[in-house]
Amino acid sequence: MRARTKTLNPAGKKHKFGKAWMHEHVSDHWVQEAQRQGYRSRSAFKLIELAARDRLFRPGMTVVDLGAAPGSWCQVLRQSLGPGGRIVAVDLLRMDPIVGVNLVRGDMRDEATLQGVGAALAGRTVDLVLSDMAPNISGIESADQARSVLLGELALEFAAGVLQPGGNLVVKAFQGEGLSGLQRALQAQFDKAYARKPKASRDRSREVYLVGKGFHPMLRGLD
Repeated sequence: MRARTKTLNPAGKKHKFGKAWMHEHVSDHWVQEAQRQGYRSRSAFKLIELAARDRLFRPGMTVVDLGAAPGSWCQVLRQSLGPGGRIVAVDLLRMDPIVGVNLVRGDMRDEATLQGVGAALAGRTVDLVLSDMAPNISGIESADQARSVLLGELALEFAAGVLQPGGNLVVKAFQGEGLSGLQRALQAQFDKAYARKPKASRDRSREVYLVGKGFHPMLRGLD
């Protein structure tokens, strides 16, 4: 009988999608709630909590959702913004359509993607930018942390170019080197900035969400 081998990632660690991970996933309260309520992933409840705590939603808003796939945040937005809202979802990955959501597939570092976002906005200024972007995890913590900070900075740079005065930003980040600098950057461009850890985030996860409220347009373009 041939010996079974375990799949390892580049850092030599067991692949995260093993039996233990799968058991934890299917028995997770938030996963079960997402399935019961028809959300595409458990992360819907992260946004629901953030929106309630920081009063992020109002009917008719224009929102850009970065790193939107598989689309659970867009589902929450569709339920919350009403028929007058405009939602633009951006991701490198394919995402199944959602009625009322404008999909742009591409890399936020590419000009073609930015042009696609601009076309989807159809001249409307943006009230809220959401970013759930995260790097592909290599298992090398320092590299993964650096990539996560770069994605946070990319989201902040994009938000600074499209938000109307007083607009808000939510961006995923990871606790570690570079987080404090990203927080300071938000504090420089928003009236208020908070770090939040939603209940639906796994306890062992280093993820936090930085919330910037009250964008200052006069700081656009400044480092």
